[in-house]
Amino acid sequence: MTTAEGWTAAVRDRLAPGRLLPLGTAGDGAWITERAARGVLAPAAAAVRGAVPGTLRIGPDPTEAGDGPGDAGADPAEAGDGQAGAGDGPAGAGPFPVPAGGLGPGPLRITADVGAVAGRPLPELSEELRAALLGAARDGVGLRVTAVDLRVTELLDAEPPEAEQAPPPPGRPAPATDDPVALAVLRVAGVAGVTDTWGPPVHRSPGQVRVEMAVTAGHRPLDVARAARSAAAAAAEGATAVTVLVSELR
Repeated sequence: MTTAEGWTAAVRDRLAPGRLLPLGTAGDGAWITERAARGVLAPAAAAVRGAVPGTLRIGPDPTEAGDGPGDAGADPAEAGDGQAGAGDGPAGAGPFPVPAGGLGPGPLRITADVGAVAGRPLPELSEELRAALLGAARDGVGLRVTAVDLRVTELLDAEPPEAEQAPPPPGRPAPATDDPVALAVLRVAGVAGVTDTWGPPVHRSPGQVRVEMAVTAGHRPLDVARAARSAAAAAAEGATAVTVLVSELR
């Protein structure tokens, strides 16, 4: 893949929501779009000297065990708030229903194409790039990424000219709502608004409530999603399973 093709692929990726990725652990009941997560990971990769990032994808890590309740590998600092509901997701996926098109809770793997500029040994560049992506996934988003696969697609003699920044995808008008659950979520710090990419901002089914929202750029999506889910659970009378979808960063 040439540098120009990599840029084209990166712009195309920005326009598609991609997968719904699990945030935190099974007990957090939260998901984020792949596009929103890339909004944090891509700048971290681009900041590595000598790296020219291309396509970046995030998916399940098939080499690691899943993250069911009581997973011994879960980080205690990343544990949810313990509000478990009787979800109807896949067996072993956790206490909450997995949204349509979403990945069940569990470890994730990043795969990334990158161009390498001459002047740095490839092992050194790869090590720094992996560390940057792992750190951004954990600290900037709240994703449990356990592996990063890099593919060097091009060797460059010099840094390419800085590409003109593509404008962000056109935003959808914020849906008007007087739903008490949505109003409770909108009062949470770091919530930029409710959204309706997958349906109404607050989707109800028997015993379940799902809230879809945008997070303010610079806030860690997992932290905001946890606070929003707590607020939604308090406002959603009778709901045993409350989940949150982060559709975008604003």
